[in-house]
Amino acid sequence: MSTPAVELVDVRKSFGKTEIIRGASLAVRPGERVAIIGPNGAGKSTLFNLISGRFGVTSGEIRLHGERIDGKTPFEINRRGLARSFQVSNLFTRLSVFENLRCAVLWSMGHRYAFWKFLADLRDVNDRVEQVMEMIRLDRRRDVLAMNLTYAEQRALEIGITIAGGASVVLLDEPTAGMSKSETKRFVQLIREVTEGKTLLTVEHDMGVVFGLADRIAVLVYGEVIAFDTPDAVRANARVQEAYLGSVLAEQQAASAGG
Repeated sequence: MSTPAVELVDVRKSFGKTEIIRGASLAVRPGERVAIIGPNGAGKSTLFNLISGRFGVTSGEIRLHGERIDGKTPFEINRRGLARSFQVSNLFTRLSVFENLRCAVLWSMGHRYAFWKFLADLRDVNDRVEQVMEMIRLDRRRDVLAMNLTYAEQRALEIGITIAGGASVVLLDEPTAGMSKSETKRFVQLIREVTEGKTLLTVEHDMGVVFGLADRIAVLVYGEVIAFDTPDAVRANARVQEAYLGSVLAEQQAASAGG
């Protein structure tokens, strides 16, 4: 059996006396797409922050390709092949699409600050940026400032920045939030394409996206993983229905009918 790409072993996180993550265990296979779902306040963003090193665990272990990363800084974890995006777009708004991606690529390709180097002369960097721009379908928007992109284009650029360094494990935090149905459909296809061959963990509230994208779904309720299985198995899980899924699907179906 192959070593999990990401593994959580009895992970716990407390803030003061409040326990947010209560013994979460999870093993994500290399190349697998996993969606993490659960009600508001379940601890999904906290879990992402623990995996990416923004928060330290209170107890338990987190491993990336078999190597413990709990206690490592986000910088160190990123250098080991894990990258994440955030709920809110985090772009250099006054830089172009090309310049935003170039910032992401430079360090990952071994280039350090040197005042005598001209960025335009770094062919390997520029070739990689052109490749990523084409992947996220923003090559025709190459010189447009990030602030002048549409919302969906900004989210695509953020995913481009996330994958630009060649990370093997990608964490996407609510990538389709705020998008229309047509934008969401296109964006899910984009996510499929750019994460091909990579391990993907995503937090997502849109159940259509979850069931259409994920190989397996982890259901987090009050800081505990109550189910981790295929979409069909999770959909049929009585405990998941009771704790979360039934009410969410009903709400989304009602919203769809009303729209």
